[in-house]
Amino acid sequence: MSYQTKKRFGQHFLHDPGVIDKIIGAARLEQQQRVVEIGPGLGVLTDQLLDKVGRVDVIEIDRDLIALLHQRQDEHLIIHEGDVLKLPWPDLLIQPPYTLVANLPYNISSQILFKLLDHRHLFARMVLMFQREVGERLMARPGTKDYGILSVLCQLWYDINKVVLVKPGAFNPPPKVDSLVLTFIPRAEPRVDPGDEFLFKKLVKGAFTQRRKTLRNSLLASGINATAIDAALTRAQIDPGCRGETLSLPQFSALTRAFLAIEAVA
Repeated sequence: MSYQTKKRFGQHFLHDPGVIDKIIGAARLEQQQRVVEIGPGLGVLTDQLLDKVGRVDVIEIDRDLIALLHQRQDEHLIIHEGDVLKLPWPDLLIQPPYTLVANLPYNISSQILFKLLDHRHLFARMVLMFQREVGERLMARPGTKDYGILSVLCQLWYDINKVVLVKPGAFNPPPKVDSLVLTFIPRAEPRVDPGDEFLFKKLVKGAFTQRRKTLRNSLLASGINATAIDAALTRAQIDPGCRGETLSLPQFSALTRAFLAIEAVA
């Protein structure tokens, strides 16, 4: 099957059978499960998924790869054509929950994660491959250089575990970096009470707006009122001179609830 990879789609096709076996094992598939794969490529992982379950929905943007997928004429393979960031997931994935398995395009993996967080009700389990650096950020702890927005938001809603470190030679063409496969298991309840999800996310993003600045100044730079910031930090007992990357999930929760309390009093 002849195909020329396209750099603009960040294509690196997995071919290592050992890594594929670990991904399939981490997905814990049963026949009755519904599975989604983002970026199936040449379908090596797709074949293994189809062997395990009755139906696989794939999302692919590359027209040449879509043509190859259609040539399979497999009634158990449902093909959704288009940009994964623009497609209306709830309109396409109408029988949740799904298991999501994907070797994510590294150039848009963070954007896909934000969309996954917004549509987390669609997926009961996710097994995702990232550039190693990104994967390590998702598991990072407060006070480390890797800790950031997605660390906080993903750890709020998921238990995240490492499956396997993948070397460049497992792909064709090989990328210039190592990769990391992670499982995301949704929690029955968020790890801490976010208070108000929209405000929680706004404050988390604000805290990391300018990492080198103090938390107070970073929140100011994100457009939040100075008086409200000072009152909320005092109420939450958080040092305004600390940096956003030092705040734990409980502290972000306390800060959100402090802002809510101030707004209620006002």
